[in-house]
Amino acid sequence: MSSAVARFDPLPVFIFAMFAAAPFLASTSGAEGYVLSLLTRVMIFGLAAMSLDLILGYGALVSFGHAAFFGIGAYTVGIMASHGVEDALIQVPVALAASAFFAAVTGAISLRTKGVYFIMITLAFAQMLYFLASSLAAYGGDDGLTLSTRSLVAGSDFLENDFALYGTTLACLLGAYMLSRSIVKSRFGRVLRGTKENTVRMEAIGFQPLPFQLTAYVISGMMAGLAGCLLANQAEFVSPAFMTWQRSGELIFMVVLGGLGSLHGAIIGAAVFLLLEEFLPEILHAASFFLNDELRSRLSENWQMVFGPILILIVLFARGGVLGFIRRGSHG
Repeated sequence: MSSAVARFDPLPVFIFAMFAAAPFLASTSGAEGYVLSLLTRVMIFGLAAMSLDLILGYGALVSFGHAAFFGIGAYTVGIMASHGVEDALIQVPVALAASAFFAAVTGAISLRTKGVYFIMITLAFAQMLYFLASSLAAYGGDDGLTLSTRSLVAGSDFLENDFALYGTTLACLLGAYMLSRSIVKSRFGRVLRGTKENTVRMEAIGFQPLPFQLTAYVISGMMAGLAGCLLANQAEFVSPAFMTWQRSGELIFMVVLGGLGSLHGAIIGAAVFLLLEEFLPEILHAASFFLNDELRSRLSENWQMVFGPILILIVLFARGGVLGFIRRGSHG
């Protein structure tokens, strides 16, 4: 019993408890719509980052095209809605199936390469999908596609309520976390981690890495596709920008920022990344009170020049990411 207690990590419980309490705290403020929208976006990107961490943190598969699955989920919702199929009970299974198919086909090819070749081939597949989405003039092309309404649920407009969308996103995030956690702790997960440490040794004891890596890649792609469905509903808009290589890079940065191979670390990384992105301009404007108005305005407008170095410094000096920093602090 003592060893079970020692292994218990209260941080994931705290994270999900905070997400669950946030709507009630937001209802007491005058900006509940803004808070719900921001935190819903944080959870969506947390889900996408966690899906990447499943293959990056536990399988050492550095996919630079993970945003493609994000886009597949979002465009499935947008395209089906434009043809009158607006129910999430149809849209989500189709999005998951499309994400799984794309992951299976591209993964079967990509996983036969290693290192930088794997990175480049996943990037190439994602860029192909990006240019395909950009060329779909019937669905907005480069300008994207605006949804007339959020997805229906069994014919009802349940998701039109911001609290309902928030709760649905939280349920999806929690479900994906529990699934990922069970996968990592299973025999399958142990083999996947073994291929990360030493592929040759795993082959020597009778395990072929490819089926395990491909299965993890497909599961990861489906989770990212689910995040895309949620993002389409949150933004009520889909765009090729959802699947750019820059978006894939941001997801990798979120995983590394939070802490590789921790699942909830990816959620923390997504939260830190998006909250810094949201509030840094205002923080810089307030902190530069000693400058004249023109310089303060320029600093606020070019906040990315400060944002980048801050993220790099966190990754370089917070060993294990933000999660590693939290753990070291909790142990004195």
